[in-house]
Amino acid sequence: MELRHLGRTGLRVSRIGLGTLTWGRDTGEHDAAGQLKAFWEAGGTLVDTADVYGDGGAEYLLGRLIEDLVPRRDLVVATKSGGVPDPDRRYDGSRGHLLAALDASLERLGTDYVDLWQVHAFDPYTPVEETLQSLDIAVSSGRARYAGVSNFCGWQLAKAGTWQLAAPGVRTRLASTQMEYSLLQRGIEREVLPAALDLGIGVLPSSPLGRGVLTGKYRHATPADSRGASDHLAAFVAPYLDEPAGRVVDAVATAADGLATTPLKVALAWVRDRPGVVAPIVGARNEQQLRAALSVEALTLPDEICRALDDVSAPVHRYPDQDWSTL
Repeated sequence: MELRHLGRTGLRVSRIGLGTLTWGRDTGEHDAAGQLKAFWEAGGTLVDTADVYGDGGAEYLLGRLIEDLVPRRDLVVATKSGGVPDPDRRYDGSRGHLLAALDASLERLGTDYVDLWQVHAFDPYTPVEETLQSLDIAVSSGRARYAGVSNFCGWQLAKAGTWQLAAPGVRTRLASTQMEYSLLQRGIEREVLPAALDLGIGVLPSSPLGRGVLTGKYRHATPADSRGASDHLAAFVAPYLDEPAGRVVDAVATAADGLATTPLKVALAWVRDRPGVVAPIVGARNEQQLRAALSVEALTLPDEICRALDDVSAPVHRYPDQDWSTL
């Protein structure tokens, strides 16, 4: 698998990442092992998890599989901290919480360091410089090799990225930002993507298949074994089952027919090769699904297909996102 630099750093990662959102909950050890082995055999390196996935179960499961199944040196292990089980405050970006959470993640993962440590979301109740100092401490102490953020909007990413660049050699530059991005969710193109491109921050798209909808599996019905039929994930899929999303899915299916491939590959290839994107993070239910996604490596979409998909999925961006002088 082709490797790409993570932002403006020396770290290279596979251009498809393996997500573990369902590990330790819906995905047991047998299926997780099959996925990790298939990913590694395909040349994949970037494995993304978080301390809240499966209430820590995803990290624990990944830690059990590392070394016994796949050499630690062959993987770029990324995790996220900051999520808390508090309905009134979903994220805690305080220095105390983040560093304690990182130590707990390292214990579950059974490793002394993670390759990429990410703040899971912006915390409006904590000064951003305090949150970012946690990244500096983690890197300087050797507990993390690189640092990034997740779910920061445009101004938040620009502020954080600029703050880190203001003291080179003292503060750790942001290597990445993880955001939802797909043909069904192009919101980051308004401000996040331009900020990332300007600051040299690599984009790691989550839900690159539109929460599974872009595979076409929901075009006629909801499969009984799908996330859309799951008690705890149905609400996650539901926003992308409306009529506008259906038009995009139909266009992806038409492109796939014309290219003699699958909608999954078309949708994944589109987001993988967008400007600023380093590696879409793919979560699969089983090894077979993951192998289907990994086979996208050989596909590059023709320019005319990309333009057609761009047009049918184009978000509405008005003032001040477009050139105001033409309004």
